[in-house]
Amino acid sequence: MTARQQAVPYDTAPATSPFGLGLHHVQLALPPGEEDKCRAFYVDVLGMTEVRKPPALAARGGLWVRTDGLEIHLGAEEDFRPARKAHPGILVADLDALAHRLEERGVQVTWDDDFPGRRRFYVADCHENRLEFLGPGTPATTGP
Repeated sequence: MTARQQAVPYDTAPATSPFGLGLHHVQLALPPGEEDKCRAFYVDVLGMTEVRKPPALAARGGLWVRTDGLEIHLGAEEDFRPARKAHPGILVADLDALAHRLEERGVQVTWDDDFPGRRRFYVADCHENRLEFLGPGTPATTGP
């Protein structure tokens, strides 16, 4: 077993592994039977595209959506509880345009200045799952 590396400063160059790791998708939960409500948020509000689930997985319910380099799987859970702390951090090229679109559609946008070298805001999806959206820039320019 090799010794663990020391933590590096956040603004260091990206780290690599010998395995070529990458993120395929993020899984969030929804209550059973609430797929249409999720479609209204993820497809109609966020502008994502629904992806047909493979037949073996479609029987479980849920919804898969993707756009650009992002894929989110929403899985039906009988004892659903929203993820209010755990969340995906989603990169956005035009953060202000997305914030404006969300606000126009009645979604509350909460700006946060605490991330070094990034502007960001949080929203809750249609089932109160937390989503973080990050764009380029410095926190001093946060907000529209």
